[in-house]
Amino acid sequence: MSAIVELSGQKIGGLTPSQIVAELDKYIVGQDDAKRSVAIALRNRMRRQMIEDDIREEIKPKNILMIGPTGVGKTEISRRLARLTTCPFVKVEATKFTEVGYVGRDVESMVRDLVNVAIDMVREEEILRVEGTAESMVVEELLNALLPISEKEPEREESAKKTREKLKTKLVNGDLEERYIEITVEEQVVPQVEVFSQDGMDQMGIDMGDMLSGLLPPSRKKRRLRIRDARPILFEQAVDSLINMEDVRQRGLGLAEEMGIIFLDEIDKVAAGGREETSGPGVSRQGVQRDLLPLLEGTTVRTRYGAVDTGNILFIAAGAFNMSKPSDLIPELQGRLPIRVELDSLTADDFKRILCEPKDALTKQYSAILGVEGVDLEFDEGAIEEIANISYELNQTTENIGARRLATVMEKLMEEISFTADGRAGEKVFIDSDYVRERLAGIVDDPNLSRYIL
Repeated sequence: MSAIVELSGQKIGGLTPSQIVAELDKYIVGQDDAKRSVAIALRNRMRRQMIEDDIREEIKPKNILMIGPTGVGKTEISRRLARLTTCPFVKVEATKFTEVGYVGRDVESMVRDLVNVAIDMVREEEILRVEGTAESMVVEELLNALLPISEKEPEREESAKKTREKLKTKLVNGDLEERYIEITVEEQVVPQVEVFSQDGMDQMGIDMGDMLSGLLPPSRKKRRLRIRDARPILFEQAVDSLINMEDVRQRGLGLAEEMGIIFLDEIDKVAAGGREETSGPGVSRQGVQRDLLPLLEGTTVRTRYGAVDTGNILFIAAGAFNMSKPSDLIPELQGRLPIRVELDSLTADDFKRILCEPKDALTKQYSAILGVEGVDLEFDEGAIEEIANISYELNQTTENIGARRLATVMEKLMEEISFTADGRAGEKVFIDSDYVRERLAGIVDDPNLSRYIL
């Protein structure tokens, strides 16, 4: 996986905006404006890191609002960004949150989630750094368990060394994985703390269990395990002894503050009903918007690892806005999402491309699934066109659910082949336009039936 950026000397390396777009093009058809916007936003974060003047503190991320019907690629862009970027990334649904006083998650929990991701990223980086040393320590621990060192018999020391070297060679070659040994395992005592809230510790802003467990020493006990099962336990213990968690904590907090990205999906659901709604669930929805304001503007959030300033976290919000309009968001929130990107509805031609071009295209997925049973599946161009046209027509005549319609249509189309695939090993199954029409004609012609099935 390519890094988004590498800071080396005075030059920014890594992926350029055009390369970021090219990576997104591998999985997402069209929506060039949205891809360009997120690519520029990501690159600007890297550019900011290279500025050394006081003005750097004044440069804040330009938050993005993506607007478009369901199933056109908003969430997919976020999923692919999460895999592409080396920045801490969290995707959350706005519908999970309600204002303080209502049942639901507090909006600050998304920042706590981001910090957890950042800490994990830094810890993984540290594990890679000490991996070699930790594995050597594991081998020594395993050797000690297999052949304890005796200090009382120096005359047998030379013989013990030779035996130890032979055992070490067998350990490295994996010849002793099934042998049982006895090891000492450290287990942290975590007291059970009951908290009367839907999300428990999250609502408290501080992990009480973590705090109390720090006051109690870890318990040590001996366990008899196979060597294959003991390895990961001993590796974790070795890593914990080699890594400075205070350093990891500080770096993780800094990474979350400077490079964190939060993708806030379904933002339109907290705008439903508009600003005029003064009773019912709208009161809570408007409260969520007001609670989001300080996060987007920049505020300090307490987490179990320390305080985090949200001023430089990039927020990318997205919503279909089919039941409401972006103008239904409160003006202060609109102002904190200055970059607007409108995603286009998908056409029949887009559906054809989605079926074939992306790396994870549905046709490729079904070919891989049936290939496990020894079935060689192939779609001709006419079949692809027919599937695309049927999906597009269904979106026009029933509910427009975008590219997700392709999944429902394909599943119905492949139902018979998938069911009988176990008895068709070695066959080549060729799907053409006639087969597509035969399997789907009755359902497509009956609007009432298609509403339920497709």
